Amino acid sequence: MARRTKAEAAATREALLDAAEAVFLERGVARTSLEQIAREAGMTRGAVYWHFKNKADLFRAMLQRVRMPFEELVEEIGDPELANKPLEAIRQACQSGFAHLEQPRYRRVHAILIHHCETFAEIDPLAMQNEMAEDACGALLGYFTSAARMGHLRQDLSPEVAARLLQAILGGLFHDWLRNHDQFSLRERGTQLVEAQLELLRAEH
Repeated sequence: MARRTKAEAAATREALLDAAEAVFLERGVARTSLEQIAREAGMTRGAVYWHFKNKADLFRAMLQRVRMPFEELVEEIGDPELANKPLEAIRQACQSGFAHLEQPRYRRVHAILIHHCETFAEIDPLAMQNEMAEDACGALLGYFTSAARMGHLRQDLSPEVAARLLQAILGGLFHDWLRNHDQFSLRERGTQLVEAQLELLRAEH
């Protein structure tokens, strides 16, 4: 019985997050109330407060469902040889990230964060975007530092500059795709751009 109750609670929480995605996307975060989210989920406002302290807490939980730490993308690939091939690890992790982002939930939530969320109360969308970008850039820096140590990175380019270059490409590509996601494949164009950039950064042998 306890196990079923725990499963039911988890299902309720997921249903509330699904409802929040739908309403946030339609109305914007600031103009959405917890009562509207509860109604969308077919539940009471009390159910929302049982799982989330407030709207900011719910919003962060919604974001957490689509967070993709770079290290986890590399781990998903499951190739131990990538430890000795940092540039290849970057390439494959980016491909994995593109595949995730093309899934409807990932696209919806990032669209909400970037285009449908104003700063209010405990939610600062720019700070959240900056945190995600800096986390990704920090991870890229680690891989480019390893590449430089192994002699895989151009000697006239620092790991810091290499990480910022790729981060700028990824950020610009992602924003372009969010605005026009039906115009091109993020995975196909992203793979082209990342492979071209990595080739430019690679040391000549």
